[in-house]
Amino acid sequence: MARKVISALGGNVRGKTAALLGLTFKPNTDDMRDSPAISIVNALLDKGMTIRAYDPEGMEEARKVLPGEVQYGASPYEIAEGADCLVIITEWDAFRALDFDRLKQIMAQPVLVDLRNIYVPSEMADLGFRYESVGRPTGAGHLPPLNPDAFGSD
Repeated sequence: MARKVISALGGNVRGKTAALLGLTFKPNTDDMRDSPAISIVNALLDKGMTIRAYDPEGMEEARKVLPGEVQYGASPYEIAEGADCLVIITEWDAFRALDFDRLKQIMAQPVLVDLRNIYVPSEMADLGFRYESVGRPTGAGHLPPLNPDAFGSD
């Protein structure tokens, strides 16, 4: 699943920031056992990304199992500020009603990686987001281009 994030950002993610929504293994719990967030966080950190995270109930438990480099925020919008991508890992109801106009304004670039397929690809493209999901076409004809200035040079 980390590969989806890396791909959505064009392959080179060193120095980029991912804002992760949902850390628990399922909504409405603080249980981190077998959460996909654990392997995703570790893989993205290994690639040199900065990780910010928010979960409605699982922050305390997440701090016990995730690496110390992870930064935690009090809301989806706090962690999205300046982020290169937003990643939905757990399908909390709160994440089904995000203010995408606000997110587009505060993110470094409007990239959403929806690992739970809670949004419609064409609708996200219409909102101006580069959208990646799991097992569905991206609607590539509608994708806005990535901001080349956001990638720097290697």
